Amino acid sequence: MLEIKNLSVSMDGKTLLSDINMTVAPNARHLLAGHNGSGKSTLAATIAGDERYRIEAGKIIFDGRDITNENATTRALLGIFLGAQNVPEIPGLTWLSFLKHSAAAHAHFQTGRDLSMGEFLTKLESARTALNIPKEWLNRSVNVGFSGGERKRMMLLRLVMTAPRLAILDEPDSGADADTQRLIARTMHEMKDTAFLFISHQPNFTDQVCPTARTIIGGGKIAG
Repeated sequence: MLEIKNLSVSMDGKTLLSDINMTVAPNARHLLAGHNGSGKSTLAATIAGDERYRIEAGKIIFDGRDITNENATTRALLGIFLGAQNVPEIPGLTWLSFLKHSAAAHAHFQTGRDLSMGEFLTKLESARTALNIPKEWLNRSVNVGFSGGERKRMMLLRLVMTAPRLAILDEPDSGADADTQRLIARTMHEMKDTAFLFISHQPNFTDQVCPTARTIIGGGKIAG
């Protein structure tokens, strides 16, 4: 699903990742481990296409396609999802509108046809119910006034609605209560057609996810 070949990355002239080689198998729950500051979040953001990071060498191959020079929008439409640690607040844009535009863009890119409102609402209601998300949250501005755990649930809703080929989750358990952590782990198990690359420092959460593979980063390099 994902192959990283000899990847080196910098920011503002400083090397952050050096000669990274890693693969993520289809349907994997792949743990990216390492101490704070080791380069895990940098790697996650680089795979997703964050333009703050400069690729100095190497390639990123996704589902057989070289996406090294593709922008973040194209990578997202191809099926790469990033659940970041720090998510922006967007006053004035409701979750309902945000999810509709996102779902419509993905549907058109993948099938060439427009997504009907009926199809969208049916899928949204099913996902919302499964994740125990109150309906009124959908009419609130994106992440404005949401607690850490609530933001994680809305990230899960976006994940389920998008149904990506690869989901990169950067500390999805951070700021989430025990019930939300269990919900995240359960969702990762239930999404059989999605490969997960996730970062976590909490053994209790990691044990619930039951990683199928593990890569350790230290000092911007593969350590194990």
